[in-house]
Amino acid sequence: MAAAAAASIVCSSFKSSSLQSNEVNHVGLAISQPVIPSKKNLRRFARKDNKEKSISLRTKAKMSTEGDLLVKESPTSVDALEDIGVVGVHHVGLLCENLERSLDFYKNVLGLEINEARPHDKLPYRGAWLWVGSEMIHLMELTNPDPLTGRPEHGGRDRHACIAIRDVSKLKLVLDKAGIPYTLSRSGRPAIFTRDPDANALEFTQVDG
Repeated sequence: MAAAAAASIVCSSFKSSSLQSNEVNHVGLAISQPVIPSKKNLRRFARKDNKEKSISLRTKAKMSTEGDLLVKESPTSVDALEDIGVVGVHHVGLLCENLERSLDFYKNVLGLEINEARPHDKLPYRGAWLWVGSEMIHLMELTNPDPLTGRPEHGGRDRHACIAIRDVSKLKLVLDKAGIPYTLSRSGRPAIFTRDPDANALEFTQVDG
C-alpha cells in the first residue's frame, strides 16, 4: 500500500442467531483514498479565511520627550482610515528668520494678503497668516534647522509648496523686476520655481479658470 494513501479497514462480522461452528465470519475490506483539494479550492478557502479575519492596523507614533523614546501604539480599523474626511490642504507652515523681511516678499512681491482673523499673540513666537486663495501660508519666525546653503538650484528638486496662479508670464515679469532668480519647469509646462528670502522653495503653476 502506498505511503500517501490512507487506508481504513472496516470490519463487519455477519452472524445470525443460529451461527453454527462450521460457519465462517464474512469480513469486508474497504480502502478509501484521501480527498486532495485542488489549487482552485485552496485559493477559495484562503479567501474565505481572510474575509473572516478582522483587519486592524497599528499606528506607531514615535515621539522624543527629553531624550526618551516614547512609542505609542493605537489600533486603527480600515474603515476609520477611509472615513477621516479629508477635504483639502488648510495651510502650509514656512519658517523665517525675520518676519518683516518675509512679509515684504510675500505681500509686496507676490501680492498676498494677511488674514487678520488669525491670532498671533496666542503663539510663543512671531508669525503671520497669509491668504493663498482659500488656503493659507503660515509664516513662523523660528530658527530654521535646515541648511540655507547647498540647496538644489532648481526648487523642483527640493521640498516645496506649490501655488496655483492664472498667468506665469506675468509672474516672470514681477520676479525679473524684483531681481529674484527663478527656474522654469523642466517638463515644459507653465510653471516657475523660486525661493523666498529664507530659501524656502516655491512653485507657481499655471491653471485654467
